[in-house]
Amino acid sequence: MPATHGKPLFTKEEIQKRVKELGDQISRDYKGEDVLLVGIMKGAYVFMADLTRAIRLPIYVDYLGLSPFPGRSKARGAVRISSDLNENVAGKNVLLVEDIINSGLTMEYITASIRAREPKSIKVCTLLDKVDKRRNDFKPDYVGFTIPDRYVVGYGLDYQDQYRNLPYIAILAED
Repeated sequence: MPATHGKPLFTKEEIQKRVKELGDQISRDYKGEDVLLVGIMKGAYVFMADLTRAIRLPIYVDYLGLSPFPGRSKARGAVRISSDLNENVAGKNVLLVEDIINSGLTMEYITASIRAREPKSIKVCTLLDKVDKRRNDFKPDYVGFTIPDRYVVGYGLDYQDQYRNLPYIAILAED
């Protein structure tokens, strides 16, 4: 059966409000500091663009591409870096920006990889957090919304590369 997007879980207005709140909090927490925002591609690109506009600090932007190992899914934490950072993170405040955290395994891997590069600090900001799916004790520093264990699309999140352009977040439904 083809998948469709259903009723919005979070409207465009709710997302915009929450992103502004996150930007305000990050601006307070890093007051007087520069921050390197690292977007985890592809899903975080919409959130990252809005978040950068909501942060009132000097920021730098870079991206990290991930892909699953052949025969394994990203959701199981088996990933590899397919496109590395251009910026040297040593001595910098790094804020990883993710669209959604499920099991926590992928983010645990990414933070360990970045930490080995000796940043001044490393924190994680995620738009969506599926705490019920967590398979470790990973806790992001900034969370937009905590959501139930449902497949969501929109605002950068996709299903088979579709629905990324929706201005809201919806639970994927089966027809």
